[in-house]
Amino acid sequence: MKRLYGIRGAITCENTKDSISEKTLEMCSLIFSENGLKPEDFVSMHFTLTKDLDEMNPCAAFRRLYKECDVSRIPLFCSQEAYVKGGLEKVIRLLVTVYMEEGSVPQNVYLGGAAVLRPDLKGKL
Repeated sequence: MKRLYGIRGAITCENTKDSISEKTLEMCSLIFSENGLKPEDFVSMHFTLTKDLDEMNPCAAFRRLYKECDVSRIPLFCSQEAYVKGGLEKVIRLLVTVYMEEGSVPQNVYLGGAAVLRPDLKGKL
């Protein structure tokens, strides 16, 4: 039996189209492979960006670059991360909502400088 799960990810990047695109693809690819996700598992994907990333929308980058399967039917959404003084800069975050077998343990992915956001998860992949 399947149930709904949320899988989180975050990665740091530079404010260039290439960096945002490459890092978005890296994070998504790892989340998908670590969790054994297939297109039919997805409900939606919600990206956020810190306010200092404004060169590229990660949704557009994901749709353009991800070639492992057809992602045209996955609803994608992007918004600006809430600004917090002193917070980590240049971060793309992701919440993927998917169906997985009940009892699954979602593998969250925190890459690059974003690993400091969840030290409790560091090294669990």
